[in-house]
Amino acid sequence: MAQNVLEYKCPCCGGKIEFDSTLQKMKCPFCDTEFDVETLKNYDSVLNDSSPTKMDWEMPQNNEWQQGETDNMAVYSCHSCGGEIICDKTTAATHCPFCGNPVIMMGQFAGELRPDLVIPFKLNKEAAVAAFKNHLQGKTLLPKAFKTDSHIEEIKGVYVPFWLFNSEANAHINYRATKVRTWSDKNYIYTDTSYYSVVRKGSLQFENIPVDSSSKIDNDITESLEPFDLSQAVDFQTAYLSGYLADKYDVSQDKSVERANQRVYKSTENEFNATVTGYTTVSTENVNIQLNNAKAKYALFPVWIMTTRWNNQNYLFAMNGQTGKFVGNLPLDSGAFFKWLFGVAGAVAAVVMFFMWLI
Repeated sequence: MAQNVLEYKCPCCGGKIEFDSTLQKMKCPFCDTEFDVETLKNYDSVLNDSSPTKMDWEMPQNNEWQQGETDNMAVYSCHSCGGEIICDKTTAATHCPFCGNPVIMMGQFAGELRPDLVIPFKLNKEAAVAAFKNHLQGKTLLPKAFKTDSHIEEIKGVYVPFWLFNSEANAHINYRATKVRTWSDKNYIYTDTSYYSVVRKGSLQFENIPVDSSSKIDNDITESLEPFDLSQAVDFQTAYLSGYLADKYDVSQDKSVERANQRVYKSTENEFNATVTGYTTVSTENVNIQLNNAKAKYALFPVWIMTTRWNNQNYLFAMNGQTGKFVGNLPLDSGAFFKWLFGVAGAVAAVVMFFMWLI
């Protein structure tokens, strides 16, 4: 069954309005009229108050979906052209594949699924393409053909869902440490080892620990795009999604807690370890960390995602839509690699032979 869709129309010419990351405003690409996001805020309440569209069809009995076949599908209706938009249930905003109009699936953000914060896109598609080209420069082991034959097959701005964890960590850590002193006389070498029990207590405040809550994007990629500047986050409004894709979370808060705890544990341990100095050896005996006022928020972060295909393989690249940080794996020219390896080995051998000749 089709669900309600929110589209922003220009009151001047009726064209579609999208969020312009450069202007940080809504803009009509047809008449160039600009709007502050706040002026469109009432669209959300209007849609939520309206009755859902009801378009029932009598379908042939022998052509019905089988049980479980549509569990991960959602169908929406485009108000501009009447076409159907089919996507998985984690998609929150997309473009109509027929007329290209940006549409927002309001039903995906109802109730507990509504994000608390959003960081608007600061960089546009052209900046992402430029970053991709720059990423290819200076890579001596990159196949030359990749630069000329590979083309960006798809580039899309995606609001990636994150859980943001805030907490105070009270820690009590015990260490076992030694101080070793060595001296000698004509007959013996003496070693004196003193043992210490070192205790550290204290607390650390953690704010906005990000954990990617979408299973579609590898955590290594999203963590490589950090940090995101949360000082530029604003209260969520659907207007920021217009013209972009958006995923809702499909990794629950409970399932994300373990990853947040790992980051809290490691950061706390590193901070406390740095205070244990002046010893010859230090080993951790016991770590006790208690969290107070642990809370989580739901946020959307801007990411440009690019895919290329070369030699029958897909390559994924991503750029932080706020800071421009770019990540992605590149293919390796095995021939160039072995030439480089042999060149390094040859240089090392030459240095060794030189010193042997001197001796």
